[in-house]
Amino acid sequence: MNRIVIVFLAAFVLVSCSSKFSKILKSKDVEYKYKMAEQFYAKKDYSKAQVLYEDIFQVMKGTPRYEDMYYKFAYSYYYQKDYSNAENLFKNFLENFPSSNKLEEIEYMRAYSFFKESPKVDLDQTSTNKTMQLMQVFINGHPGSKRVLDATEIIDQCREKLEDKEFKAAQLYLNLGYFKAAAVAFGNVSDNFPDSKRADLYKYQVVVSYYKYAEMSYEEKQQERYAKVIVEADDFLERYNTSKYVADVNKYKTASSNYLNNTKK
Repeated sequence: MNRIVIVFLAAFVLVSCSSKFSKILKSKDVEYKYKMAEQFYAKKDYSKAQVLYEDIFQVMKGTPRYEDMYYKFAYSYYYQKDYSNAENLFKNFLENFPSSNKLEEIEYMRAYSFFKESPKVDLDQTSTNKTMQLMQVFINGHPGSKRVLDATEIIDQCREKLEDKEFKAAQLYLNLGYFKAAAVAFGNVSDNFPDSKRADLYKYQVVVSYYKYAEMSYEEKQQERYAKVIVEADDFLERYNTSKYVADVNKYKTASSNYLNNTKK
């Protein structure tokens, strides 16, 4: 078939569909609009279903079908990846239908919408924190739910993202030569994520950062700062005596001890 003919036919179908939907939208028949909205939703044409649901929203309010329509209206945003509006509608659903048999599902979906909004590690993690908060509320409120396992896994994923963000910030301080800031930042990561599989690395970087800070300090400040290295090294060795970083930590501790011993002579 000629390419021009194909393009023409495609344009004709598009205009025809648009014209048909426009007629539905202009109709004064609420039942007809509701029926068509349901059909569009069933066919996964969520944008058209959303427009029609919104158009008859006030008329349907208070009717037996209002809850189901609100439910689908919220999901029509979710399926179009408009997670911000979906979250708000899921929240409103919980407030408007406190006796619904869909409460457990919608509570989970509200939290999950925040999770879908959670950005890359380098960006602001407000949505990530909100996800963790709401997923924990869900778990506490529905301990027997089949969704608890998923909620727990999502919390773990969020925690890993927050951990990675803090680690990268600390590493950046170290790379830029801001050694005291790096030591404090790695200390915070270590304290905030004590059960991390990288916990020994964080504490090791505390030792490294304080050592470099002492090394670069004015002479009158070096004694107390090398002493700090020894304190942190001892703390590391007590906590992570089987770590692969033990030998290096001992080197930093020995070097710091030698400096302090030499200054006493």
